[in-house]
Amino acid sequence: MQQIKTALLSYGMSGKVFHAPFLQLHSGFDLVGSWERSKKLIHNDYPNVKSFESIESILNDDSIELVIVNTPVATHFEYAKKVLNAGKHALVEKAFTTTVEEARELAELAKAKGLKLCVFQNRRWDSDFKTVQKIIKEGLLGELVEAEFHFDRYNPLLSPKKHKETANNGSGILKDLGPHLIDQALCLFGLPKAVSGDIRITRENSLVDDWIDLTLYYENFRMRLKAGFFVREAHPAFTVHGKKGSFLKPRGDVQEDDLKLGKKPNRTDWGTEPESLQGLLHTEKNGKIIRAKTPTLQGNYYDLFDSLYHSILKNTDEPVTAQDGADVMKIIGAAIESNAVKKIVFL
Repeated sequence: MQQIKTALLSYGMSGKVFHAPFLQLHSGFDLVGSWERSKKLIHNDYPNVKSFESIESILNDDSIELVIVNTPVATHFEYAKKVLNAGKHALVEKAFTTTVEEARELAELAKAKGLKLCVFQNRRWDSDFKTVQKIIKEGLLGELVEAEFHFDRYNPLLSPKKHKETANNGSGILKDLGPHLIDQALCLFGLPKAVSGDIRITRENSLVDDWIDLTLYYENFRMRLKAGFFVREAHPAFTVHGKKGSFLKPRGDVQEDDLKLGKKPNRTDWGTEPESLQGLLHTEKNGKIIRAKTPTLQGNYYDLFDSLYHSILKNTDEPVTAQDGADVMKIIGAAIESNAVKKIVFL
């Protein structure tokens, strides 16, 4: 199998947990190394790769074809632009950029240079979301009326990562957890006609937004997206109501927790949720009312990397395109505007 030499722009939690294990698992990628500014950690896990002293040392390495931009959000535009200008494909973490204008500029640059530019929206490959997507696609709920997606946590303490708690264009929950929720909504339903956003600071001494409540307005359908740090008793992560029935699903994907524990992904039983977290389907099917737990599909972030691999080799669309990333930033921009003017913003 032809290999794509790949480098990371950091080896913190993101590089160690979400990227390197899947690059190692996929025989089509060759992890060359990572840019490490102070802590030199990658050799602890991958002794045969390089620890690069600068981004320039990666960009000047002609053997490297793909660079993963997994640095703080405020740096995504600058670094992704450098990667593309160096003639390399880019996989950019969420939030893709800080503004829709930056996202569009990167998309145009990649197109002009004939390069692949993919956004790392790995939550499309979560077991819980894949199951919700299947239920909707099969029409089990009938014509949809409303849906509500949550990404809630209970964590009143500020993050020790300074870039997450310093007021800047890339910080705050809207650009941290918000892109997951927004991308999942757009993946299912496309762009809405309008957006309203309520964005707050709820933690003591916080300088960045840590609570969001967004509503996406479709023609005959409403989509609500919520995230916050003061939810000790979680709502269902996914609630979908249609004219035939409802589906309620708790957040259950195990991949992040397993990766943080050092478990290695595979292609057989990886991403298998416990049965206790199955969703509840209450609907009408073949003239009968059913109310029962529904088996959860397997999740696997491997599929994102596999799709990106084939996208680069066969020049097909990326699994999450730059346009997808720009659309998410469009919603974020509209939510910020709505919060400021206290009105619905039409797209």
